[in-house]
Amino acid sequence: MIVVAGEALIDLVPDGSPGLAPLLPRRGGGPYNTAVALGRLGSPAAFCSRVSTDGFGEALLDGLRSAGVDVSLVQRGPEPTTLAVASVGADGSAAYGFYAAGTADRLFALPPQLPPAARALCVGTCSLVLEPGASAYEALLRRESRRGLFTLLDPNVRPGLVPDADAYRARFRSWLPHVTLLKLSEEDAEWLGGGPEEWHGPAAVVMTRGARGISVHTRRGDVWAVPAEEVDAVDTIGAGDAVNAALLHRLGALSAAGLLALDGRAWTDVLSFAARTAAAALRRD
Repeated sequence: MIVVAGEALIDLVPDGSPGLAPLLPRRGGGPYNTAVALGRLGSPAAFCSRVSTDGFGEALLDGLRSAGVDVSLVQRGPEPTTLAVASVGADGSAAYGFYAAGTADRLFALPPQLPPAARALCVGTCSLVLEPGASAYEALLRRESRRGLFTLLDPNVRPGLVPDADAYRARFRSWLPHVTLLKLSEEDAEWLGGGPEEWHGPAAVVMTRGARGISVHTRRGDVWAVPAEEVDAVDTIGAGDAVNAALLHRLGALSAAGLLALDGRAWTDVLSFAARTAAAALRRD
């Protein structure tokens, strides 16, 4: 079982009309999207978060169940669901404004040890920024890493949510010894500073590069890359989350040693599958 921990929220996305377009609610949040994608790919997955008991929260849980995702680790609370208002550019890129004060996912509490069936933990995005829940997600990452679980971190940086950029960058580096696979975008890497050669800890760093494809940098110094799939993007919402799911689904040996044993042919297969999965997310109606 792959456990995905982090926020579930509602994206409010313009319907494409000119002028002041109506906003359509869409189930989202980076970890939520990753869990749903894993379920749809056929990987046993569980979602670990705190979800509101309001109507949006019920819809979010319905989406997880429909994808075959285990929701037994989901905490519930009466606080409202976080809202993310998306603006989509002409190239399909998305920017967000968040309404997250006092919402349910911010009150996530460290759960007891994960089920024995858990073999990997995926964390990231807003859940590692917004306190007090961020400290609980961080504690979960550190605890399960010490227990030997494969861990994937996707920082998916939202600068507007980060109150102290330098403090967050230092905190990011403190997580890396507990991370098996780091996945991030070129934009994340530029904002965080440094690069794979300076980020000590992960066995491999996978970087999404938009229309230029996906690359991997291993701890041994190997670098491989694949091109992006050609696609007319509806929008980019969820594409990076699809890559997370594809990597976890495709990697058979979920361990640092397993990653380091992969050669160029194997990584090309994994990255190509991730590129195809991201393209499918970009094509959605």
